[in-house]
Amino acid sequence: MAQVRAKKYLGQHFLRDLEIARRIAESLPLREAMPVLEIGPGTGVLTRFLLENPLINLTAVEIDRESVDYLHIHYPSLKLIEGDFLKMDLNELYDDKFCVIGNFPYNISSQIFFKVLDYRDKIPCVCGMLQKEVAERIASKPGKKAYGILSVLIQAFYTVDYLFTVSEHVFDPPPKVKSAVIRFTRNEVQHLDCDEKLFKTVVKTAFNQRRKTMRNSLKPLVGKENPMYEDAIFDKRPEQLDVESFVYLTNLVEKALKI
Repeated sequence: MAQVRAKKYLGQHFLRDLEIARRIAESLPLREAMPVLEIGPGTGVLTRFLLENPLINLTAVEIDRESVDYLHIHYPSLKLIEGDFLKMDLNELYDDKFCVIGNFPYNISSQIFFKVLDYRDKIPCVCGMLQKEVAERIASKPGKKAYGILSVLIQAFYTVDYLFTVSEHVFDPPPKVKSAVIRFTRNEVQHLDCDEKLFKTVVKTAFNQRRKTMRNSLKPLVGKENPMYEDAIFDKRPEQLDVESFVYLTNLVEKALKI
């Protein structure tokens, strides 16, 4: 561990509890052999358990040069890519389906999940640890304070399970917040029944002013005066709407924009 310094700009907090690492590795619901991509293996505390699973064909991607050198020495059999996950073309890496796992850097976890959504037809399952607050946001149901943009966009295509909470004291250095392990599994929705690009815009616009009713929060998109506002859905606030309601709303907005 001493050979790798945790770097604040990379959001590194190295897990040192092997039991938690084992539980994360076992959270992948594999029933058959499957390629798995680990993001940010760091010093390999999770990697060691993934390599032990005969169903996992593991590849890891790491941006930190010190970690890369450490992993080459301690896990010489590991297929390791030195690079930035957020900049990778995953179609060049995988022809077929693969799972994603990791102790995700807190500062880019949301960006990681947005990228997963871009490749959702290839990624049937994601497991990993991230900041507890973000995990609660992703897993939250409509009507809850934590429910927001990530909740809607991820739950449109994945079933989310909040698995367990992790204390800040099992990391080196310890973060200032608690962590959580979540899993999301691809649902049966292939395409939303609306313009998916507009859907994302509607969701983001709505939650940018989450305390307002939909009638007021969507004015930047559609304007102040429009017949669609007569629909009762515009009396609600964004946290009251589930995925299907946002699909319905997107179709209303699309029609209004064409008038």
